[in-house]
Amino acid sequence: MQDSVEQFERFEQEAQYLGEMLQMAEAENEAELYNETVRELSHYVRKFREFELLILFSGENDHGNAIVSLHAGAGGTEAQDWVQMLLRMYTRWAESSGYVVEILDFLAGDEAGVKSVTFMVKGLYAYGKLKCEEGVHRLIRISPFDASGRRHTSFASVAALPEVSEEIAVKTNPEDLRIDTYRSGGAGGQHVNKTDSAVRITHLPTGIVAQCQNERSQYSNRLAAMKILGARLYELKQKEREDSMQKIKGEYKEIAWGSQIRTYTMNPFSLIKDHRSNLEAGNVQAVLDGDLDEFINACLHLRTIK
Repeated sequence: MQDSVEQFERFEQEAQYLGEMLQMAEAENEAELYNETVRELSHYVRKFREFELLILFSGENDHGNAIVSLHAGAGGTEAQDWVQMLLRMYTRWAESSGYVVEILDFLAGDEAGVKSVTFMVKGLYAYGKLKCEEGVHRLIRISPFDASGRRHTSFASVAALPEVSEEIAVKTNPEDLRIDTYRSGGAGGQHVNKTDSAVRITHLPTGIVAQCQNERSQYSNRLAAMKILGARLYELKQKEREDSMQKIKGEYKEIAWGSQIRTYTMNPFSLIKDHRSNLEAGNVQAVLDGDLDEFINACLHLRTIK
């Protein structure tokens, strides 16, 4: 906390200095000094916004990695294609932010797209940012799967959990776990499809299920599934501390009309609207290509106000 105060005071002093330099440049009609100060001011604003963003992370797990799950909702093949679009969006955002994405579980759609996928995003403040994406996302577009060219509405849910360390993970009794192995039906090549390498772990007291089928060995899949299960149990424990009886996060909300946090409209006009912050953006394709920071920042500021 003391470091943050001292850093803010340095920003305050620098802002005062830059203000004085601008006044001097204008008073003496020094174009070169003015232009140089404006460049320094632009750099200052960028640094201050980064500082401002960091102090918005108040959760104990905000600084760590994130485990993100996407699930197709109402809309059939349309919704499964929408999940694939969201997976691409978050992957591109993560890579442009310097994060590493690791697929943990992947279930392909019946005809196209993805039914569900769970992936890890590794990097500083990955969870603090991605928890802002949690909820139902709605897409409105002309369907590429409809020969009549009609407009369709699709839904998908985004759930974000922190990767918890062994020190704070909820301890599980081995007798409370049912571990099933099965043959993978998803991505991963011939090896996973020919062996019972996929692992599904059920925590019997709570009914929480975690699975992984994307690694090449049963052992690796088991470790990954236990990591997902640990995160979900930790999240449930946190909710119990808050006297909440809800199931874990948005993954269990109805994935349908009326519960969305953001709407992506591609037809009859181009617009993305976040229903929490009321932030709007007209370049839908840019956001789908990973330009998410404006929405994440708006969410973080909204949480501090509340």
